[in-house]
Amino acid sequence: MPAIQINTPFNIALDFEVAALHKRILAYLADVIVLVIYAWGMKKFLDEILQIEYNRYGIDILLVSIPMLLYAFVCELSMHGQSLGKKLLGIRVMSLEGGEPTVSQYLLRWATRFFEWPLVFGFVLPNFWVIFQLFFVGFLGVFVVIIIAVSKSNQRLGDLGAGTVVVDTRIKTYLHETVFLDISHKDYNVQFPEVMKLTDRDINTIKSILDVAARKGDFQLAANAADKIKNHLKIQSPMSPFDFLEKVLMDYNYISTK
Repeated sequence: MPAIQINTPFNIALDFEVAALHKRILAYLADVIVLVIYAWGMKKFLDEILQIEYNRYGIDILLVSIPMLLYAFVCELSMHGQSLGKKLLGIRVMSLEGGEPTVSQYLLRWATRFFEWPLVFGFVLPNFWVIFQLFFVGFLGVFVVIIIAVSKSNQRLGDLGAGTVVVDTRIKTYLHETVFLDISHKDYNVQFPEVMKLTDRDINTIKSILDVAARKGDFQLAANAADKIKNHLKIQSPMSPFDFLEKVLMDYNYISTK
């Protein structure tokens, strides 16, 4: 499986496994199945339960097409670079600058999915046209697959334009066991209030470094990152590098949500 090296703002290079082409295709097909089930289920609900007739096309566009249109963008933004299909296949979107992509990067990736839009709006038409649209979108998708296959890091046009890449995260990651915990208990003790001097980009980078270091058991990578953060924030701590990085992320998470 090809790998990509990402240089983080802390001048620490991280190696990630690029998501295999077949995983990206299977994840996409899983998302299409989710969308088709949603569309047919919603239309059945509108037809047979609510029996809506007046201004039907407007209702279909509002309750069927628009949610389908925004599905990829909303999922990746709210699920840290994953859609339901990507989560099932263990892959996610990552910024080439390290960490989670920005909103603008997610938006650019989403905007370049215009080849799917005939399917999205096809559900306001009779069932025959929905089948036709499925084949039409599949035909256009062949060109997307070709671009992914020939690009160096299995990137489609949206990834190339947004500066993102889809990586494999099938191995259980330390990141999701620590960073995204709900630190809501009242007796939580903030040890490093200086973490608020860090930017969101810095925090995303620390998340990625901790993830990779813990997954590979790379103590030196964690130690290098911990030293750079301590020097940047002008703090000292006897904690192990892994514990220190985790505490920094948890402190930031706790303070930023207050």
